[in-house]
Amino acid sequence: MREINLDIYKNLRREVDESWINLHPIQRGGILPPETRETLLSFADGYSVCDYCLEGRVDLVKKPPIFDFADDVAKFLNMDEVNFTPGARGAKNAIFKAITEPGDMVVIDSLAHYTTYIAAELNGLKIVEVPHSGYPEFKIKADDYAVKIDEVKRETGELPASVLLTHADYRYGNLAEAAAVGKIAKSYGVPFILNAAYTAGVMPVDGKKLQADFLVGSGHKSWAASGPIGILATTYEFADKVFRTSTIKGPWSGRAFAKKEVFLFGCPPVFGAPIATLMASFPHVVGRVKRWEEEVEKIRWLVKELERIKDFHQLGERPRRHTLVSFETPSFHRVAKKHERRGFFLHEELKKRKISGIHPGMTKLIKLNTYGLNRDQLQKVADAFHEIARSYDIGVE
Repeated sequence: MREINLDIYKNLRREVDESWINLHPIQRGGILPPETRETLLSFADGYSVCDYCLEGRVDLVKKPPIFDFADDVAKFLNMDEVNFTPGARGAKNAIFKAITEPGDMVVIDSLAHYTTYIAAELNGLKIVEVPHSGYPEFKIKADDYAVKIDEVKRETGELPASVLLTHADYRYGNLAEAAAVGKIAKSYGVPFILNAAYTAGVMPVDGKKLQADFLVGSGHKSWAASGPIGILATTYEFADKVFRTSTIKGPWSGRAFAKKEVFLFGCPPVFGAPIATLMASFPHVVGRVKRWEEEVEKIRWLVKELERIKDFHQLGERPRRHTLVSFETPSFHRVAKKHERRGFFLHEELKKRKISGIHPGMTKLIKLNTYGLNRDQLQKVADAFHEIARSYDIGVE
């Protein structure tokens, strides 16, 4: 058996710092502004927001202003009530627990995050997938939700328990037609769950305009917060269900926990650094969503620049409407087959140029996200890819 080596845990530091350009698809929207980094240090200790927990539930704490913050986030998303969860996955799991029964059918998009599938499995649900359009755009059509809802009704005699749409998917960054799906769900009277993990916090999202009954967000992906933390927003119609409080009572002790929310396990394990950073970044987030069109223009520019490289092809919808993007890169993959470092060569070439976020070992298909990068940084990214291509005799127009 291996002996414990405590030295490997000492002086841990991340290799990537503020001097690097980080293209990681799941990190761009989660990068902390400087003022939030100071907050992170202040609230780094354990459940550090519990100093003035007088109600027995941390989301009701008023100092720091968590109680007010939940209300403000609800207003920002144009929903009625909000609470915080262990990531977007925790929000989806809580919703399924609250509004479904084992054996129920739920309709989801075929680009849904894996945690949507796991949440359905955990709650004993059966899933029906809305297909995508296939290569190269992989788009989800809103009308196909009506087709699948009718299919469930025809085969089971009942409507699905809910429909879920991924607002922007994590594979191709396609921006789905949420308002159209919301309208369809409303016409059938089926609860509509919108997974906005890659949209709320980086772009304007109006839950009621999109006719969402539930809106799911990810603080560490899109709200410039330390993870893991998620956002569960809902309407008054469903708030009592998903945020219902405990009714159990100890038969001998008489102990009861009437203020604790059942589906969130009383106090979700996010009330330390995650909630503190989420609050500290809120003014930053509110401001930056107004610049979404500028962010989209920047990714469209970079797509054009990278497609100058021989056999670089953007996947997903065109023109881009989201900053997360995938490319198939067969020219780099051909290099990888002969390179002594195989698929790691690209990651290492970018690392030399202090660019991170392209998954190590991936050359056949790569994903990146440019959200929040400035024009100079984008130019450096384009130049780096062009330099790498030319150094391996790959043509650049």
